[in-house]
Amino acid sequence: MSMREGSLEAPTRHPVAWREADFYDEDALNRELERVFDICHGCRRCVNLCNAFPTLFDLVDESSTGEVDGVARADYGKVVDQCYLCDVCYMTKCPYVPPHEWNVDFPHLMLRAKAVKFRKGEVRRRDRILSSTDALGRLAAIPVVAQTVNFANRNGAARALLQSVLGVDKRRELPPYSPARFRPHASVGERWPVRDGQRTPGKVAIFATCYVNYNEPGIGHDLVAVLAHNELPTVLAEQEACCGMPKLELGDLEGVARLKERNIPLLDRLAGEGYALLAPVPSCALMFKQELPLLFPEDEAVRRVAEAMFDPFEYFMLRHRDGLLKTDFRRELGKVAYHIPCHGRVQNVGQKTREVLQLVPGTQLTTVERCAGHDGTWGVKTEYFEQSMKIGRPVFRQMAQAQPAYISSDCPIAGRHIQQGIRDAGTDLGAERAHPLTLLRMAYGLEEGGR
Repeated sequence: MSMREGSLEAPTRHPVAWREADFYDEDALNRELERVFDICHGCRRCVNLCNAFPTLFDLVDESSTGEVDGVARADYGKVVDQCYLCDVCYMTKCPYVPPHEWNVDFPHLMLRAKAVKFRKGEVRRRDRILSSTDALGRLAAIPVVAQTVNFANRNGAARALLQSVLGVDKRRELPPYSPARFRPHASVGERWPVRDGQRTPGKVAIFATCYVNYNEPGIGHDLVAVLAHNELPTVLAEQEACCGMPKLELGDLEGVARLKERNIPLLDRLAGEGYALLAPVPSCALMFKQELPLLFPEDEAVRRVAEAMFDPFEYFMLRHRDGLLKTDFRRELGKVAYHIPCHGRVQNVGQKTREVLQLVPGTQLTTVERCAGHDGTWGVKTEYFEQSMKIGRPVFRQMAQAQPAYISSDCPIAGRHIQQGIRDAGTDLGAERAHPLTLLRMAYGLEEGGR
């Protein structure tokens, strides 16, 4: 296929037809994989994004024909397994996304292939367990259990056993489980009158996320403290299930649908009552903003929730533009190396975290806009650990070169991954890992939150 110019029109995206029988037809899937792989082979613009594209191009270059038609269809899965649905190729690189006539949506084609694989039962028990974040969190965050799990995660013999049984790489530093969850201990309430903003609702409902609930509740407390300081009435969603991103990455679309049915009715009611919905983990915000509307395009409640969902710093910056965000900062942050995670970049809201942190006097911000290579559960798996560290090395290097006092990323898992990568490279200068919400709380001079 010859190269052509990409579309100059604004990109759009088609709904995912996952409930149609043809979606799971393997012959139809393989024909579409071959078509898109041929376009990618002729372009190669995304070669430096992740391992999916180098894997594809190596298969092509080493084939008998030097073209996609020389690659065995049985090897297509090698490309699919390398894609962790970060969406960066679609959002930032590919010139052939719709409305271009070639209609390339590489991530959603990979999602289709993963869904076919899942429906065929070709998924490891390990992957099913790791994608069940609610079940893991409820068990592991029981106080005594949490302490036991955290000890085991730091114990070499226990980690070797975990690697042999489940394939979780023993070298990966895993986030701890907190014996004090966010939800039972969060203190929020409507303590101030609502003051409507011009662009944003003047009251907030927090979708806590599995990670904040079970792993780092301090991030949630930091968000609540910042909202309280800005006199924003705040409530917690009465309950929540996993947003569905881990199930999506596994190709378990029916699992995504079940979680959607648990989350959307409550969030839709809050949106209807005029609340801005805030999710403090980028992947969760993206799930509600983009993936669920494309999976359920006919569902008006999903659409309403998507319109009401904000990344916290997106919300803060809109408040600032309306003159409603307090800037009475009491503490300088000094040197901060800040990483923009992929699921933050592809929300198409700009670098809002950077913009807010730059409002803090005495803050020197180094911004790194590149994939760190962890992605949810992908980087913990034995077969992908080395690759995740290789993808992240340019990020580790750039963050360390800034000689920061703080290492920060909106994605707390990416922040841990970056800290490990810097330390493993021997360039650790003692920088503290702190979520951007933690930094903002510190800048306001508020009582210290958790980590």
